[in-house]
Amino acid sequence: MHYLITGGAGFIGSHLAESLLLGGHTVTVIDDLSTGNIRNIQALMPNPCFRFVYDSVRNEGLMNQLAESCDVIVHLAAAVGVRLIVERPVHTIETNIHGTEVVLAAANRFRKKVLLASTSEVYGKSEAIPFHEDDDTVLGSTRFSRWSYACSKAIDEFLGLAYHQQYGLPVIIVRLFNTVGPRQTGQYGMVIPRFVERALRNEPLEIYGSGKQTRCFCCVFDVVRALEDLLNCPSACGQVFNLGSDEEVSIEELADRVIAMTQSRSVKVFRKYEEVYGRPFDDMIRRVPSLERIRQAIHFQPTYTLSDTLRLIIEEMKGRLNAHQG
Repeated sequence: MHYLITGGAGFIGSHLAESLLLGGHTVTVIDDLSTGNIRNIQALMPNPCFRFVYDSVRNEGLMNQLAESCDVIVHLAAAVGVRLIVERPVHTIETNIHGTEVVLAAANRFRKKVLLASTSEVYGKSEAIPFHEDDDTVLGSTRFSRWSYACSKAIDEFLGLAYHQQYGLPVIIVRLFNTVGPRQTGQYGMVIPRFVERALRNEPLEIYGSGKQTRCFCCVFDVVRALEDLLNCPSACGQVFNLGSDEEVSIEELADRVIAMTQSRSVKVFRKYEEVYGRPFDDMIRRVPSLERIRQAIHFQPTYTLSDTLRLIIEEMKGRLNAHQG
């Protein structure tokens, strides 16, 4: 099989590309490196079954060429990360919506299966814990730019489902819940790499808000396995799936665990959202997925605990910092 991965030089995409190549498949990656990094796929470059295309998914002519020559499209390219979303809302909306329009049109033209990566953000401020895929969404005011990301990904979902319903295009939608692991960067606001890097440097760990807000973090290796299994599941087409872990942890507890596991001298510092982002910021207290649907479809169960994943991230970050210092 020949897989086309948009955003494939990113954190999740690079791990998926690596796994697919190990499985004997051919992989083409398209990435404009706006949030991805060429280092993530450097080791794959010599593989004759791998091809990297440096361009944007908004290039319609190119996407038509790539879609025609592949068997399956995994659409991961997106503007992601809270800081990026807050600071560059126009880029977020245009990248997410128009990029998905181009990908789906190309896929439909050549009748190729598509997996669209969405996000837990689409649930907004819903308090119906755990979140089920058919639950209502509760979004905040349009004056909070963070909801532009949720809205843009919700439109991506509507568009993907519309292509499935109207044209019979095989589309799978996956709502990712805080995927973490080696290669992730804290540059755009991702909390775990930011905590781990600062802890290893014995610098203060900045906790935004009260620290009582909880999240569920899932190891990228579990996520990649699930993405491959969903692509091989015929009944998954036309459906939306939560993908993540249901192991819940508060952000303050996460900071404590990182400090303990790195044996760091770091202290915790609490900062108000307005201080961090320079404008009002809307956040939610809990975000926990129901995994019932994905368990039924592919018998999914995370195999990495949060502690397992933190150990992997800490070891990789140590190597990264040592290489940088060297």
